[in-house]
Amino acid sequence: ALDNFFIHSSSSSDQGCSLIFLYRMSSKKPQTIAAAQKTYFTKVHGLPNITPLVSSVQETPEPIPTTVKGTIPTWIHGSLLRNGPGKFEFGNQHYNHWFDGMALMHRFQIEDGQVTYRSRFLCSDSYTQNSERNRIIVSEFGTLALPDPCKNFFQRFLSRFEMPKPTDNASVNFVKYKGDYYVSTETNCMHRVDPDTLESKQKVDWSKFIAVNGATAHPHFDPDGTAYNMGNSYRNKGAFYNIIRVPPERDGPEDTLEGAKILCSIAPRDKSKPSYYHSFGMSENYVVFIEQPIKMDLFKIVTGRLRGKSLNEGVYWDPNQETIFHLIDKQTGKEMPVKYYTKALSTFHQINAFEQDGFLMLDMCCSDDGQSINNFLIQNLRQSGEALDEMYNTMSRPYPRRFVLPLNITSETPLEQNLNTRPDSTATAVCHTKNQIFCTFEDLHGEDLKDYGGLEFPHINYARYNTKPYRYYYGCGFRHLVGDSLIKMDLESKKFKVWRQPDLYPSEPVFILSPNAEEEDDGVILSVIITPVKDKSTFLLVLDAKTFEELGRAEVPVNIPYGFHGVFNSSA
Repeated sequence: ALDNFFIHSSSSSDQGCSLIFLYRMSSKKPQTIAAAQKTYFTKVHGLPNITPLVSSVQETPEPIPTTVKGTIPTWIHGSLLRNGPGKFEFGNQHYNHWFDGMALMHRFQIEDGQVTYRSRFLCSDSYTQNSERNRIIVSEFGTLALPDPCKNFFQRFLSRFEMPKPTDNASVNFVKYKGDYYVSTETNCMHRVDPDTLESKQKVDWSKFIAVNGATAHPHFDPDGTAYNMGNSYRNKGAFYNIIRVPPERDGPEDTLEGAKILCSIAPRDKSKPSYYHSFGMSENYVVFIEQPIKMDLFKIVTGRLRGKSLNEGVYWDPNQETIFHLIDKQTGKEMPVKYYTKALSTFHQINAFEQDGFLMLDMCCSDDGQSINNFLIQNLRQSGEALDEMYNTMSRPYPRRFVLPLNITSETPLEQNLNTRPDSTATAVCHTKNQIFCTFEDLHGEDLKDYGGLEFPHINYARYNTKPYRYYYGCGFRHLVGDSLIKMDLESKKFKVWRQPDLYPSEPVFILSPNAEEEDDGVILSVIITPVKDKSTFLLVLDAKTFEELGRAEVPVNIPYGFHGVFNSSA
């Protein structure tokens, strides 16, 4: 999901949708989200209401047993850790946007074919302050906190001139640095948590270690544990994109981000209006940054409190700008002089990136539009009938695509001809000048994927195939506003297998490698399944990753809202 933008003060049934995209813009000029004109992409009717999937729930801080049906393989030892919003109001004040909800962490512990479940709200400053006052104290992405009613009129007026503080509501993902687990959003604050109890242990601020104002919730890792991430910084000369490297070693038990360094800083096309990015790509030798035309108007964001506007009001889509791929050498930290361009697109999750025969293959889920994240206002998600259908039908869908980037560009490289010589590849890369290459993509799917609403939340066998040539990827199909199917795609045949059942909504698939695995898909897929039609009917689903058939499920008598991301913490 597209998460928090915060600045620190320094033709078939085609029932498809994406989780995160904007209304198509019809004007020649960049427009804010509010000025967008609707374009209908599908003609779906009768979508079921999913209000329970975006409603507050209670935490379950102590482990409870589940009822196992079928078989959970006994070789699985560890826990699936999940993160996402779980509370959408305090007192009589309600959050406006799905991404504003307070972080609720989940743990499915798997041992000897049995499963236990527990959950806990993150004890962030935002959650604590809101709970103590029983109202919304800290602003979130789509919700501006109102002035304290206990203050007099003059004090409330002056409070509008205060710089907004970044939220520490880390509701997006679990991430791992130096062997410790953190929950993260996209601000400068993470929380180190105990992966067994889910208790919050320490608030960690990126800006205390390096000059950045935040970092993504999707780091990448080298085999030795070195972590790479990206984060923006806002200086007197404007905004910069920064590549971050965190070493795998720790000097002591209290060590957090010590030793983190900025590997490279990249100037945006417009320093006052940098691009939003949710993640980035990484091959064996390069970090790949995708500068897309979803823009953040820094002036509007910084002055939002004064104008009575939330942060999402400063985000807009500019379809007239091209997308730029920047390559950064991981060893030297130098940005490559060659820039790769393609038409305007929006992307939030990459599938994989690898180098082969002088090319870098970049695979990612992307859409041709940046569409309105305001579709994910909570009041919209809780709609039903024609209003729900209309919102869904105005959303573009994300599809898996591959860009082929030629690496060996010299003064002798021929101009105005396709440099992609890979057999059976329809992607193109045409050198216009010595430092500018224009690219088009090839589809990593067949036409029948449209029947499942495209694909998002991609996962691979990361442990063995990240940054390497691979054959399979997994994801969620979106024939609703949230994922409603699980998909396994074969890149060789571009055919896929599907798990889908009526009124069941799966979380992103997580691949677990089986012991003594010989083939890429030897393992299982874990996904948390929820439903809006039956109370307390959540279950953890286990699929055979090769056949995509159900092995078993662990039913847990709790309600869980639809979440974002998670990881598997192995105890083997």
